[in-house]
Amino acid sequence: MPTLILSPRFTDDSILVRVAAGRAGWQVHRSTGWRIPPDSVAGPYAIYGEALFAEAVAGQLGLALLDVPEDWLPGLPRQFLRRELRVSTLAAARVHPGPVFVKPADGRKGFAGRLYRAGAGLPSEAACPGDTAVFMTEPVTWQIEVRCFVLRGRVLTCSPYLRDGHYIGGDSSMTVEERSAAETCVEQLLSVAPAPPAVVIDVGRIEGRGWTVVEANSAFGAGVYGCDPERVLEVLAHACVPRHELGEVDARWALPPVRLERSFH
Repeated sequence: MPTLILSPRFTDDSILVRVAAGRAGWQVHRSTGWRIPPDSVAGPYAIYGEALFAEAVAGQLGLALLDVPEDWLPGLPRQFLRRELRVSTLAAARVHPGPVFVKPADGRKGFAGRLYRAGAGLPSEAACPGDTAVFMTEPVTWQIEVRCFVLRGRVLTCSPYLRDGHYIGGDSSMTVEERSAAETCVEQLLSVAPAPPAVVIDVGRIEGRGWTVVEANSAFGAGVYGCDPERVLEVLAHACVPRHELGEVDARWALPPVRLERSFH
């Protein structure tokens, strides 16, 4: 059975995943820091936590984390975006004259992805350099957004997290038709646009335009919302691979190795 490695930060999601791992018979290691003592945990491994924590742990254990690159979303066929979206810089976003949705392009959530007007509210140069890559997207009205945990092109579990602009935190309001539309959207996307074998893809319905892709997220750091945590575990088990076992398919999605500096505390 795999060992689930959790970050020191207790969250509702990490508790859900931990409980599910216990039910499934997995070993669970709740780290007290970002260092994993030698021989303290046995593989195979699954990691769940903040992106920087996951990268640090993967580097120590010789694992490759699988994720989509920054250019994956803007490179999708237009029918899977249904809105104007481009990669730009934080400096350009600060001087954009009108309302525009801005979010970090690297997925680390350095600031909140939301609608900004004439740059008001974006982090300062001192807080975040102007050359930081961002996505700039035309404002649209999302009627519903759905989180999907995907394994090898199939949606294992999904749940809505936003409806009519309001966060709903994975309630049970999704209809059978909405669930089917969300799953179909993901499956159609992955039939023409490759993605890692284990990934989280958010899809939604834009008012007047239909179902489309919101974004992709790394499985090892994505919020569970109302998804089935036991199916989430299935995806996590394939979201990192020992580097010496990387095949040609997985290698294209592997994040570069990160070394944890000795001076880090």
